[in-house]
Amino acid sequence: MRDQLSTLHVLNAIPPIAARTDNTAIVSAIIDRAGYDSLTFGIAVGTNTDTNATFAVTMEHGDAANLSDTAAVTAADVSGTLALAGYTFADDAESRKVGYVGARRYVRLTITPSGNDAGNIFIAALAILGNPANAPTPNPPV
Repeated sequence: MRDQLSTLHVLNAIPPIAARTDNTAIVSAIIDRAGYDSLTFGIAVGTNTDTNATFAVTMEHGDAANLSDTAAVTAADVSGTLALAGYTFADDAESRKVGYVGARRYVRLTITPSGNDAGNIFIAALAILGNPANAPTPNPPV
């Protein structure tokens, strides 16, 4: 069977918004993994006008819905690497991906710019949940 639509649940993690113009960390929505065995974040990079900005990616996880018990995700709980999910000003119109393979229920992604002192940056991210306990998954996602 080639139908992937029925086995994925896609959520806005970092919705597209107007250009960001500083070094404020960009924190995703808290993603609830209940009912899904896999989570991948897809990061979309727009055209960045700052010529020296870099972007570091981190993940946190926990079992409290508000992540009051948050802890940094370790390399053992990551599919791919957080370093490969990061990028620089030269990576216009590219995408990145990083997966979570840990056991905690709630996860969030943070993208932290540095050196963004003279331009606009455009970033969005999707949370792609897979391997559902029940399929097909709802379409449109809820």
